[in-house]
Amino acid sequence: MHRLITPDTEQLLRRERGLLENLRVCLARLEATDEDLTLLQRSLGQLEELFLLMVVGEFNAGKTAFLNALLGNRLLTEGVTPTTSQVHLLRYGAATTPQFDEDHLVVEAPVEWLREINLVDTPGTNAILLRHQQLTEHFVPRSDLVLFITSVDRPLTESERVFLERIRGWGKKIVIVLNKIDLLETEQELAEVIEFVRVNSRELLGMEPQIFPVSARLALQAKHACNGAGPYGETWTRSRFAALEDYILTALDGRERLRLKLENPLGVAAALTDRYEQVTRGRQDVLQADVHTLDSVEAQFAAYQADMRRDFVYQRNHVDNVLYEIAERGDRFFDETLRLGRLGDLIDGEKVRGEFERQVLADTSQQIERHVSDLIDWLVERDFRQWRAVMTMLAPRSAQHAAKLVGHAQSNFELDRAALLDSVGRAARAVVDTYDRAAEARKLTQDVQAAIVQTAAVEVGALGLGALLVALLQTTVLDVTGLLGAGAVAALGLYVLPYRRMRVKAHLRERIAALREQLELALDRQFEQEMAASMQRLRDAVAPYTRFVRVEQEKLGKLEADLSAARAEVTALRRTVTTNGVAEPAR
Repeated sequence: MHRLITPDTEQLLRRERGLLENLRVCLARLEATDEDLTLLQRSLGQLEELFLLMVVGEFNAGKTAFLNALLGNRLLTEGVTPTTSQVHLLRYGAATTPQFDEDHLVVEAPVEWLREINLVDTPGTNAILLRHQQLTEHFVPRSDLVLFITSVDRPLTESERVFLERIRGWGKKIVIVLNKIDLLETEQELAEVIEFVRVNSRELLGMEPQIFPVSARLALQAKHACNGAGPYGETWTRSRFAALEDYILTALDGRERLRLKLENPLGVAAALTDRYEQVTRGRQDVLQADVHTLDSVEAQFAAYQADMRRDFVYQRNHVDNVLYEIAERGDRFFDETLRLGRLGDLIDGEKVRGEFERQVLADTSQQIERHVSDLIDWLVERDFRQWRAVMTMLAPRSAQHAAKLVGHAQSNFELDRAALLDSVGRAARAVVDTYDRAAEARKLTQDVQAAIVQTAAVEVGALGLGALLVALLQTTVLDVTGLLGAGAVAALGLYVLPYRRMRVKAHLRERIAALREQLELALDRQFEQEMAASMQRLRDAVAPYTRFVRVEQEKLGKLEADLSAARAEVTALRRTVTTNGVAEPAR
């Protein structure tokens, strides 16, 4: 065969080797099975090996009889029960004892044409032991040509149909041998069986294979009768074996064998490309569902923040209303107190201040304390609920999509994805399980109080938040009530007192407005800090999986492009091999 290698063929071989090497790297990144990676490696090596002709079929189809007839001697044991329990490789040689090599037996025979062709005899496609059938299917990708043996008494059984569908994907050239024609009595019966096999094999394989009707039993009888030296006589003619033998030994010449040899790794490459394109698409489907989930989580975060900001204004207004009510009560108090009819009471500043505290400030401290406490409890509860929502959304993802994963079980893709999902779920569960709402509320209250104290530049010791606000308010209105001491009465007149009342009321409202603004700023600032911290914790918990999804998407996109390029190269090489890839060299 080496004399048929032309410069063009050498270039084809280099391209095929490059294709297989690149595909192997690509599949390794997809965590392909060791078996598939080994298959690619073997395909590279088989370019240098002899032509491999594989014989498959059910155990009772007459595979062994066919091989003995082809070899002209009963080298292999025949029987009515499955006799081929493992793969036999037949090659040229003189050894009398079979030798075990890897997962098959090597049988040598001094048959001249075996110098250029190796034969493989396999267990039946309906073998009793699953291991037997696995061996058969394992050798299919390594073969350069498949002879599929079926018999006229049971043509294309269900197990044969399943097997043909499986080997179709490997792109092998398949020749069908219809054995045991001696069981039929008329040519009409044979024609009907041949037509049945032709129609059904065309449907199964997507093309019409060559069909050789033979009787391996009669062929072997004819050869034995003549001691392997033709002509073999009338029995040989009845066997119709000559056409098949001529195809294998003559039509399947060096150039044709080289063409099939070059097509063999292309079929393997095409089959594996198909398989792992499905793996890639399957993983992309899973990741796309995860992307939608992550997008939903992010959208929920945005909606959560928008809702929180809107609802926070409503919650904060309860505190504002308390301060507005102080202003309203203050107006009424000064209208009632700062008038000529109460000049005697106004001389007693302490009495005025006492009435101011009872009538205007009243239970302001408790009200503010309660509303701020309610606001903080609301904020803490919403934060807690958001964590529960994220946990509910992400925790089931692993179980929901485990069945959609395509490819090698327990691949790094699956394991990494499951681990990251689990970590997000654990993080959310840990927050939910350990969330101390009372402690969170205390901390937030302290933060708000600290913010107000810092802004007001006062020291309040252990006062509560409401008491702090009232204390601040009192310090701002002492000067208002203190204006009315004993010496102030003489200065008061019909015009001065209304002016003073207006000034006092305006001053109180200014102080309350300033205090309200101060409180709002402290609450707003603390609210935004708490919400930002909560969002950051949520995003930090989801971030590892988010990064995994993005990185895997980018990786799979690159692998998809590589597989597409491999498919295009397979198509181009097949076209070249079929048309002019093995042209006869110049003499």
